[in-house]
This record gives sequence, C-alpha cells and structure tokens, in this order.
Amino acid sequence: MKTFSELGIHKSYIKGLKELNIVDPTEIQEKVIPILLASKTDLIGLAQTGTGKTAAFGLPVLHSINTKNSEVQALIIAPTRELVQQIQKQLFRFTKYIDEKIFSEGVYGGEKMDKQIKALTRTTHIIVATPGRLLDLVERGAVDISNVRTLILDEADEMLSMGFKEDLNKILAYNTKRRNTWLFSATMPEEIKRIVNTYMSPNAIKIEVNKNALVNENISHHYIHTNIKEKLNMIIRILDKRQEERGIIFCRTKAGTKALALQLQNEGFAVDALEGDMQQKDRDKVMRAFKNESLQILVSTDVSARGIDVNNLGFVLHHQLPEQLDYYTHRSGRTARAGKTGQSIALIIPGEMQKVIDIQSALGITFRELAI
Repeated sequence: MKTFSELGIHKSYIKGLKELNIVDPTEIQEKVIPILLASKTDLIGLAQTGTGKTAAFGLPVLHSINTKNSEVQALIIAPTRELVQQIQKQLFRFTKYIDEKIFSEGVYGGEKMDKQIKALTRTTHIIVATPGRLLDLVERGAVDISNVRTLILDEADEMLSMGFKEDLNKILAYNTKRRNTWLFSATMPEEIKRIVNTYMSPNAIKIEVNKNALVNENISHHYIHTNIKEKLNMIIRILDKRQEERGIIFCRTKAGTKALALQLQNEGFAVDALEGDMQQKDRDKVMRAFKNESLQILVSTDVSARGIDVNNLGFVLHHQLPEQLDYYTHRSGRTARAGKTGQSIALIIPGEMQKVIDIQSALGITFRELAI
C-alpha cells in the first residue's frame, strides 16, 4: 500500500488530509491519482459511492490549477445539491495548508440566481455544479467555461437517471478540444457509453475498483418475511432493537414516505421525511438535523436520497424493494461508507421472494433471512 506522498501528492495537502483522518489511500485513490497527476488524459473511473472518489479526482484537480490565472480552469459536475456542497467543502478542507489560494464555488438550484452570479464575479478557479443550474448560468453569460482544462462528471449514472441527459450533452459540447474529461460512475449503462464515445478520447484510461462488486462488499443483505398489515409493527420492532444506530427507510412513493414518517413520529421515534414535494429550505433543515444526529431515522423516496453522504449509518431498511435494480444499489450504498460496515434489510411480503432471488443473481450478492 502506498502513501499519498508516494502517489505524488504535495506535502502541504497531506497535512490537510491528516486532519481529516485521511491517511491511507483507498483503492481508487491509489489507482487514479498517479495517472491524473502525471498525464493529461481522459479517464473513466468505475467505482461505487463511498470509495473515496472525491479525493481521487479532487487532489489531482487542485494540483492542476494555475493560481496566477483567474479563469475557471476546472468544472466538477454532480447530480445533487448535497453532493455539490460536499465536494466543495472537501476541496476547501484539502487546501487548508497550501501556499496559494485556490477558489472554488458551488452552483446549484434552490438558491437565488443573482447571489450565485455575484459570487462568480470573484476569482473562481473551480466550479462545482449541478447540471441544470450550470447550464442556466452559462447560457446567461454569467460563467465562461471555454477555458476549462478539466471537466469531471461525478456519479454520471445518477445524473442520467435523474433526467439530466440533455443538460449534460449541452455542457459537454463546449470546448471539447482543449480539455480532459474524467468520468466517474458506479455502473456503465448504454447512455454513459454514448457520452464516453461522443465526448471522450478513444484512448481514455479506464480504472475499475472491486470489479465484481456491483454493491459495496461491506454491506450485508437481509430480508424479513412479513405481510402488509404487519409492516409497521415490524419496523417499530427493528428500530426498537437499534436505538443506538442511525438509518434510512426507503419507500417507493412520496405519500408512503410522509405517512410512515408520521406513524413513526407518533410512536416516539426521532424521525423525519425527505420527499420530492418539499421546499429546499425544509429539505436542508431535515438534512442538518440528520447530520447533527438530532434525527435518528430518515424516511425517504429513492430520488430524494440521491447524493446523501452521512457517515456512520448502521442500516438501510426497504419498506418495499425498489422496482429497479440500480435503485437497490443506490439505496444500500448509503450505508457502509468510508470503510465501515452496514446492513441492508428488506421487508418481504408473500409473493416477493422472487424479487430477492432476482436481485441476488443480478448483483452477485447473498441475502440472509433475519428472524425478529
């Protein structure tokens, strides 16, 4: 195992990393960092969330910035406001001890446009953005991305599944000649292959981490036999047993999410809902409470939980299994982050066992029955 310094990271960054308890490089960091530091190349990184991607692309991108030049030199695009804020915060922390100032700005929907336009009039070397808001700003002439040298797509498959295909294509069509593109994705659906073939060099380097593990291997998968009437009681019993742990319960619908959160609140649990109809400020409030641990449980729809990165989540609970396979990967990937272990528990009603069997064979995982 190599150290960050052996990978080529400057010692002023290593001091900042130590403070964040980032001491030993993860597999993706070890494979990607030396390549990105040494050569101007396009790169495809296949890795689950929670594997340390932010530092894998963030450190090389910081090393590439010329601080004497005040233009926007790098663009990091991510699917959700939460992920954008998180990446920007990490970049800021990485640069704590470096000599020159590298300025990054986060750009996303749900904030006042003029506030962001004003922030971008200051020197900005790196923009971290959601696709929709970035495109808005580019089309208004508030951001010039024509001199961007590095374009990074983080969680590219999530961006496509959230409907950002058109926006991404428009952004990717800018300044293709002059830049390198680094694309990170957990899966490689056809749409991602199309982006790679259209906008990236045929010599792009491809790095895969835990090739066979479509799902993070620190997660154990379980199912519990129950029926519709018993589901609520079953959830209450599970939560009673895990009062020390924090988790997310996934529901398929917004209405189901709200109803379950209310039922659990009435049972005295520290729980709140996250769903698509919420105002951004309410969503932020719930996320803050969850992060500072005044909330123990989050009840969420699939889309609302995208991009959530909270450490030390002990479990995810599936009120129902999702319709789509990749949703199972995204859901269960909220736990067992940064090297920790976690459990994914599905409530199964009669007739649903086939779903468990399908997920097992498609994702190469094993479910064990939990008896409560």
